[in-house]
Amino acid sequence: MIHLRLFGRCRIYHDPVSPVLKAPAEIGWDAWFRTIDLVTPQKLKGRELLLRTRGWWTVEPSDVLDVVEQHGKLVVGERGELMVEFTSQKALDALSTSLSERFGDQVLLAP
Repeated sequence: MIHLRLFGRCRIYHDPVSPVLKAPAEIGWDAWFRTIDLVTPQKLKGRELLLRTRGWWTVEPSDVLDVVEQHGKLVVGERGELMVEFTSQKALDALSTSLSERFGDQVLLAP
C-alpha cells in the first residue's frame, strides 16, 4: 500500500494545509428525564476529516472527495493526518493527474 498526505490551499494564506485529528471526537448524550454520564470517543474517518476542510480550503471538499474516491481511499494516518491510500503506483499517478486537471495547484499530494 502507498500512503500520501492530502493538502489543499488555505483560503486566507494560500499555503498548503491539511487537517490533523488531534483527539477523537467525544459523543455524549442528553436525556429529558435523567443524566447520562456516558461519553464515547469516536475517531473520524478520512471522508469525514476531509469534509471538515470546508471553508479552510480554496476548493469545495466534496468535489475533492469525488475525484479522490475514483483512484484511492481516504484514511486517517497513525498521527491523525488526512491521507490517501493507493493499491498501486498507477492509481497514484492517475489521481495526481486528475487533481491537477480539475484543481490546478489547489490540491496536492505529499509524503
